[in-house]
Amino acid sequence: MDINKSLLLPNNDLKSDIKTPFLIGVAGGTASGKSTVCKKIMEQLGQADMEQAQRQVVTISQDSFYRELTVAEKAKAQKGLFNFDHPDAFNENLMYDTLQEILKGKIVEVPCYDYRSNSLDHENKLTIYPADVVLFEGILVFYFPKIRDLFHMKLFVDTDSDTRLARRVPRDINERGRDLDAVLTQYMTFVKPAFEEFCSPTKKFADVIIPRGADNTVAIDLIVHHIGEILRPGGSSNNLNGSTSIHNTLNNSTGSMMREH
Repeated sequence: MDINKSLLLPNNDLKSDIKTPFLIGVAGGTASGKSTVCKKIMEQLGQADMEQAQRQVVTISQDSFYRELTVAEKAKAQKGLFNFDHPDAFNENLMYDTLQEILKGKIVEVPCYDYRSNSLDHENKLTIYPADVVLFEGILVFYFPKIRDLFHMKLFVDTDSDTRLARRVPRDINERGRDLDAVLTQYMTFVKPAFEEFCSPTKKFADVIIPRGADNTVAIDLIVHHIGEILRPGGSSNNLNGSTSIHNTLNNSTGSMMREH
């Protein structure tokens, strides 16, 4: 009998129970704290220090789905003149196809993104093994309708623009090798207008809005609690309608704090 290799774990054991993972979208503006929120969720669930293949909860960044730039676009990017916050900067079809494979319980590989060279690093790929819960975070994860419709739950990390800019400047200088003038020019020319046109309007699609981002420990604790319910044997990962009860409980517990539009 032929065995589909996508159904094999790293130790070559055949997975007897392939479940559809609970897919959570985490959107928000640049430096709003999306990745930090995901990191805190992973840490509180005891997943952060586990081997990738053993994790029940995994996080994927939308940055892994930037499209390959042309030579001319790379030249612009080096000068801070390419708009990475526009929907056209992403490979929508690859993003959709990859999430579809993940929802089928298959092992997938995604490239890491090199922010210094503005290119995908195909030599160092991240292997995503089947998991019970998948967090997919990025500035425009709710922008594309066919991708948005894949999520069982949608979170929007809502942090004020001054705080986001204050975080982005040192990050881009220290971690991405950019100078202050380039960071500010890119922010005012591309980042801020793109947020207002493409990212901010997608807030309306969120099931839960998290003001103050990772500083909102109450919201994160509640989300962690409900993901924990999914991970329990017989939890709602076997019943994807569980997103409704999560949504209701979060709103009942936090009221307007998490639903500020």
